[in-house]
Amino acid sequence: MTTDGEHKDTGTPDNNTPTQAHAPAAALSDEINAEIEAAMSELDAATGGESQKPIRGPRVVQAGREHRKGIVVSVGPTDIFVEFGPKELGVVERQAWKNDEDLPVVGGELEVVVAKRDDNEGVYICNRPGAVQKADWEMLQPGQTVEARVTGVNKGGLELDVAGHAAFMPAGQVSFDHIKDLSVFVGEKMTCRVQRVDRRGRGNIVMSRREVLAEERKAKAEKLQESLAEGDVVEGTVRKIMPFGAFIDLGGVDGLVHMSDLTHERIGHGEKQIERVIKEGQHVRVQVLKLDWDAGRISLGMKQLQADPFAEAAGSIAEGAEVTGKVTKIMDFGAFVEIAPGVEGLVHISELDWKRVAKVDDVVRQDEVISVKILRIDENGRKISLSLKATKEPPANTGGGGRGKGRGDRDGRSAEEILKETPALRRLREKYKAAGGPQRGGLG
Repeated sequence: MTTDGEHKDTGTPDNNTPTQAHAPAAALSDEINAEIEAAMSELDAATGGESQKPIRGPRVVQAGREHRKGIVVSVGPTDIFVEFGPKELGVVERQAWKNDEDLPVVGGELEVVVAKRDDNEGVYICNRPGAVQKADWEMLQPGQTVEARVTGVNKGGLELDVAGHAAFMPAGQVSFDHIKDLSVFVGEKMTCRVQRVDRRGRGNIVMSRREVLAEERKAKAEKLQESLAEGDVVEGTVRKIMPFGAFIDLGGVDGLVHMSDLTHERIGHGEKQIERVIKEGQHVRVQVLKLDWDAGRISLGMKQLQADPFAEAAGSIAEGAEVTGKVTKIMDFGAFVEIAPGVEGLVHISELDWKRVAKVDDVVRQDEVISVKILRIDENGRKISLSLKATKEPPANTGGGGRGKGRGDRDGRSAEEILKETPALRRLREKYKAAGGPQRGGLG
């Protein structure tokens, strides 16, 4: 397996047996020596033949590993040679640089990690800093990044094989997030960091994957900060569901999709309501709404990439039409009815029935399917007024409508009919006006 900065060695044994670091026993043949001598001659020619000052790369120990800087003297097809000083030469495999990376140039400075010294060939076997190394039990040190194979799971974490020795990774060091079932890693190889090595007895090796993931996320975040802009549409993975929304991993940084930007449909507060729309681990497309790198906040939206159901519904329905919908929410002042996917209208309590309604749920129930009439569509306010009573026949007038009824009888005439001036009333009014007398009481 080749990972970032790792060299590929098809001739080395598998991870179940201890391996030795790359030793160019055959590499320093007469042909290679001639190549190095030619490179040194080219370097002298490039500097005008001036004698080079001795380059003794300072030894810097980081996490138990020796880092040294030197001058590149040869870039061959398989190896890169670095001079630390007179008669101090290091070699690092060229495959530690990926195809899309720029190789070191002859005469340039290069920092390497010294793995060991090959006394037979008189060179230092080196690795590129940060490269994943093939584990070697004799050289294993805290701080090294190695590849390990997951062999099992126990109560506390993962059981690993590192250079033929058993190792342990606590569950909290496997990932940033809690993983319910660690058995999904069994049989896989993973890049991890050596935390502790105890060679007494059977040996005790403690590993961590979080540090490697953190470094990868940091590098990706730096790239995203340079390229990400508001309005961009990107892909991510739902990392965590919260009561108010969901965090999306964009590959190095997390952004928040607030519940109001998840969907055009009305959803409530809480994890269960959010999970109606998305699930943890789901791959989604989101739009960057706002970036605040100083505060470390990225606002994302999903509904912005979806068709607006209200606009579509407003174009397909008209005021006065009767439609069928489902009661989605009951309030004290009325009931919300979904008349199209993601489109809701309000039936006010006064529009539930022709008679006076004390409680909304006396007329309709949650999730009940009813027929309603569209009274008004407010596209700017994104509101639709509905009526349930308008789909019913108004109640018939009782008690008759003629004159001469008893005091308990109800006049069935409308207000317009009552106020309308009849010919008989007009003649009576003219009669009193002609008489010129005072008009007491009555209709004067």
